[in-house]
Amino acid sequence: MDFLLEYAGFLARAVTILLVIIVILSVATAMRSRGRTRSGELMVSSLNEFYSDLKNTVEHSVLDKTQLKALKKANKVKQQQEKKSAAEKKRIYVLDFDGDIKASAADNLRHEITALLAVAKPSDEVVLRLESGGGMVHSYGLAASQLVRIRDAKIPLTVCVDKVAASGGYMMACIGDKILSAPFAVLGSIGVVAQLPNIHRLLKKNNIDVEILTAGEHKRTLTMLGENTEQGRKKFLEDLQTTHDLFKQFVVQYRPQLDINAVATGEIWLGTDAQQQQLVDQLQTSDEYLSACAASADLYALQFVQKKSLQERVGLTAGAAAEHIADKGWERLQRRFIG
Repeated sequence: MDFLLEYAGFLARAVTILLVIIVILSVATAMRSRGRTRSGELMVSSLNEFYSDLKNTVEHSVLDKTQLKALKKANKVKQQQEKKSAAEKKRIYVLDFDGDIKASAADNLRHEITALLAVAKPSDEVVLRLESGGGMVHSYGLAASQLVRIRDAKIPLTVCVDKVAASGGYMMACIGDKILSAPFAVLGSIGVVAQLPNIHRLLKKNNIDVEILTAGEHKRTLTMLGENTEQGRKKFLEDLQTTHDLFKQFVVQYRPQLDINAVATGEIWLGTDAQQQQLVDQLQTSDEYLSACAASADLYALQFVQKKSLQERVGLTAGAAAEHIADKGWERLQRRFIG
């Protein structure tokens, strides 16, 4: 039992010290963060260099010294010719949007777009690599509005869908001047859905009353706890239909070539069929498109990274420290058993 008591004492002391450190840092952070807003930084990387590094790695692996020497000489001549031409290359700004149900990535997307609009020209291009199965209407409406800023600035916008752009995801995709899709990507789902459980009968069975008080005829249509009425259902469906109509109008505004009544049924299509429905313009992956563009344009990937607050960093550090302490304690316990 001695080793168990020793281990428990060690763990208790470690946890106590850790909690004291967390409390002190949390108080300090709260005092420092008063009146401040969280910020981040914009990371810009050259995709041309990325593709070049991939190419060089393969070349150095498969070519012999003579071939590498000849290739190096040819590349040098090519670079000299490009310098003499003095032609300014087109710039392509590459953004990524990986959407959850709340379109949380829009928080970073708006900063990335603000940054590129400060320098981009109509002769440049923005490429958005989009992946989203949709989510909340208002959240994706805001994310789509960020992309509209690019269109309003007369800068060509290309949207690449490698996996999925459905519902709210397609609301964003349709803003592109050009939509590229992988052959088996999922697109469409131009529809609106809402669901909620209702446990009124369960509560009633157990003699539990629920009072729902409202001011305004349609302040509450359907509810989880109270008894739902046909009038409430009718109003709720009317609201869904209104949202669907606005969704269709938005899509038609940016893709007038669509037969909106045929595609706005809530169905989804894979890339090949989506092209036939004119939901997309071309079957091509983002890798194929961008690597081809790298031959004649300068590609820059933009990523806005939110800075973690001190409390969040402390939380991560505390978690790692607790795990380390537990591991050390377990090692000592094992040595006791083995020894």
